[in-house]
Formats: sequence, C-alpha cells, structure tokens
Amino acid sequence: MSERLDGIEVFVAVVETGNFSAAADKLKLTRSAVGKSVARLEARLDTRLFHRTTRSHRLTEPGQSYYERCRRALDELTAAGEALEAGRQAPMGRVRLTMPIIIGRPLITPLLFELGERHAQLTFDISYSDRRVDLIEEGIDLAIRSGVLDDSTTLAARPLGRQVMAVYAAPGYLAEHPRPASFDELVKQRESHRFVGYARGGWRQPWSFASAEENAAIVLPLDIESRFVFDSHDVVMDATIAGWGLARLPVWMAARDVAAGRLVRVFEEALPFGYELNAVWPRMRTLPMKVRVVIDLLAERMPGLLAAGSAP
Repeated sequence: MSERLDGIEVFVAVVETGNFSAAADKLKLTRSAVGKSVARLEARLDTRLFHRTTRSHRLTEPGQSYYERCRRALDELTAAGEALEAGRQAPMGRVRLTMPIIIGRPLITPLLFELGERHAQLTFDISYSDRRVDLIEEGIDLAIRSGVLDDSTTLAARPLGRQVMAVYAAPGYLAEHPRPASFDELVKQRESHRFVGYARGGWRQPWSFASAEENAAIVLPLDIESRFVFDSHDVVMDATIAGWGLARLPVWMAARDVAAGRLVRVFEEALPFGYELNAVWPRMRTLPMKVRVVIDLLAERMPGLLAAGSAP
C-alpha cells in the first residue's frame, strides 16, 4: 500500500507549482530527486503523466485524470488528520460503554445525559451488564467495574470512588427480632434472623466485613442462608423493605429509603467495607477526547454520589 502512495505528493506538487524546480523548493528536495520520483511513478503506472519540454511540463490526458484523483485523495487524508486532531481538542464521535446495571442506570446514565447536553457531537452506546467483557476484542471504549481489578498490561484504570456496604432492615422487622449492634453480635444472633441474599452469575455472595487485626485490614466473610436470593439489588431492597429479613446493601442505594423511614441501618461498622469502583479502558498512547471527558466527569462526580448516606 505504501508503495502505491509513493511519489503522489511529489507529482501533485509538480502539477500545482508548474515545474520540477518549484516543486523541489516547496518540498525541500533536490530537482533531481523530484524528477526521479516522478519517473518511478510513471514507470509503476506504465503511463506518461507529463509532456516534457525544456521550458515546461504539461499534463497528458491520463496525467490530468490521475492528478484530479490524487488531489481528492490527498484532500481526504488531510481532512482525516484534521478530524483526528479535532477529536483530541473537542469530544466527538461514539463512545461504547459497559457497566453494572445497579450503578449504571441510577448514577452514571444521568451523567452521560449531562455530557450529551454539553457536547452535541458526542454519542453513546451503553450496555448494562455484570459480565467482564473483553474490551479490546469487543471494541469497548470504557468499562465501569466494581471490585478488585486483575493485573493487566493492556488495560488502564482510574478510580471513581468506593461503594460502601451496610446491613439494613425494615423497622417492622427490627421490632420483632433482636437488633445486633455489631458484626460479632450478628454472628451470635444469626439463628434468630432471616436474610435476603444476592447472587451474581449463579454465585451466592457471602457478606463481607472489614476488620483490623494485628494492625492489618482483613475481610471477614459471613455465609448466609436465605429463603429469597435475587440477582438484582433493587429487588433485594424491595424484599428488605417488605420485611423479609436483613440485607447487605450499598449505602448510596439505601439512603433515600432510610431518609423516608422505610429502612434502618442496623449497626455502624468501625471499618466500613466497600468495593472499589474503577473506569477501565484499553491502554493507548493518546486517550481520545471523547473517552477522556467521560472519565473526567465520572472521576469528579462519582465519589460524592457513592458517599451518599455513608455518614451515620
């Protein structure tokens, strides 16, 4: 392909400047180099492009046709470069994203609407899924991922905040069951309680709590047995409000129902446990502006949104 393009810029310069010498000056080449470049192009095309005289170089009929097409091709290449440069200066184009539905719909999507209002040439293709997609294989520009990230040399990441978890119950449920004041009390009282469980990808998740032992933070898992297990935190919360038991929920998600009196945070945790939230994208030399503005807005606004309801 590069061989097919060789000599075209020189040929166009000769046509537009009128002779080999002027083209050489414009391209900062020797006259001999310009002449040899055009000769090689004619040999490759097996076509004479110029009528040569001692005073001028006039295009042949095939040369005129070839010039017009080359000129259009160079204009397209210039426009493509300018479009790329513009994309670095202002966000434009389509951004393909994937994110968990629990965070994506209520927290991230409104921010994307906001970006859409600001930048008319920015468009979005959004998938809500907990599946760990292969970003490079599936052509995804940006993923929002919760939890520990795998080590990767092909992906880059930026933290967006922490999704803190807490134990919740309906006031009516706590009126009929003992209220634990800590993780240790919850373990002791577990036979006296019902639980609402959450499962992802067919795996029932244990409840995780943070603890500091010997000055090191560790995670304490608590396996629970539940009559109701859902793969949606929205439904887990609905079941909890309905009084079906204790649930482990993101504090930002439960904040509104706590404020309305529909849920109660059962006990405070000295070291709140949470899942790190990250923006993840294919590692590249220059991050496109269309992706950068999304990451920057999420990094600015998500920590505050995730912290809602965290204070006792």
